[in-house]
Amino acid sequence: MFMKTKINHVIAATLMSAGVLLGGAVQAADFNLRAVANSNENDEDYDGLVVFKDFVESHSNGRIAVDIFMGSQLCSNGVECLESLEYGSLDVYISTTGGAASMYPYVQVLDLPYLLPDDRVAEKVLEGDFTRELRKQILDDSDGMVRLMTIGNTGGWRNFANTKRTITSPDDLDGLKIRTVVADLPQELVRSMGASPTPIPWGDLFTSFQTGVVEGSKNGITDIMAMKFTEAGLKYLTLDGHAYMSALWYMNNDTFMDMPEDLRRVMVDGFSALQQATFASPKRKSIQAYQDFSNTGGTLYVPTPEEKAQFKASAEPVYDWFKENVEGGEKWFNLLSASAQQAQQEIAVEYEKDLN
Repeated sequence: MFMKTKINHVIAATLMSAGVLLGGAVQAADFNLRAVANSNENDEDYDGLVVFKDFVESHSNGRIAVDIFMGSQLCSNGVECLESLEYGSLDVYISTTGGAASMYPYVQVLDLPYLLPDDRVAEKVLEGDFTRELRKQILDDSDGMVRLMTIGNTGGWRNFANTKRTITSPDDLDGLKIRTVVADLPQELVRSMGASPTPIPWGDLFTSFQTGVVEGSKNGITDIMAMKFTEAGLKYLTLDGHAYMSALWYMNNDTFMDMPEDLRRVMVDGFSALQQATFASPKRKSIQAYQDFSNTGGTLYVPTPEEKAQFKASAEPVYDWFKENVEGGEKWFNLLSASAQQAQQEIAVEYEKDLN
């Protein structure tokens, strides 16, 4: 819940008598927000929060203050942090789809492979009504307490990487032990490709590559290089881009609705600025990361459109699993698919204008 603060009258009088307060220069914020990301200051989440903090504090003329808490200072995982957000002990929180899936299973629709083909389509979809529909559902399921503000990016795109060979088709994944999180959807994806899903904690993955417990993973390039997985033998990376690494940014709804309309507008604009920052940050960071991957002897492979179509065809059983096993799965699959198609049509019209 928000915390409205005012300068204690006695202290204020003392300060004023000492000549410290000059012309109202010192003023407490009306709303002090606690914003949490379970990552570190090298992450896109932090980049977004810095932009958000600067925007809302400056555009509210100091009526809103934001304190950023990175890591596990206030809560340690998606469920714990989302519950804290519901209770009002946090005001802003960011989760991956995996971090929120146990509470809102339908958000896994964003992990369905190959529905969002590229950055331009993904960004247009996430800026539009798809996110607003997801906001309504999460508000309903949290009894009006958790408000999805925007969806950004955290790490670029998930791609298949492994220690054994270059992957040019789904058949090349056959038999490989691929690391996944402990969640049904990514495991179903790996199985659909003929590989063996192997849940391994993130902190154990480096050693697991070294010892052969797993032979591959599905991660973004910045995570691969930040964790130095190439030193553990991860040498082959196929840029199939099967999943856009979405970041869901939430706010306690009471905090938001208790603000006057002008400050709610500042918050909406602030989250828009945050979204744009997280869209851009992975693009910049990935340039050096791909160079570093190649410099360590890694092999990059970019599938042709025809090969990409083969990957998507192999993943179709995952769509059926999602629609059959997640409540409302068919609705969310259809909505995201339709949103992606609409975005592609709009982009085609833009191409027609820009290329001629």
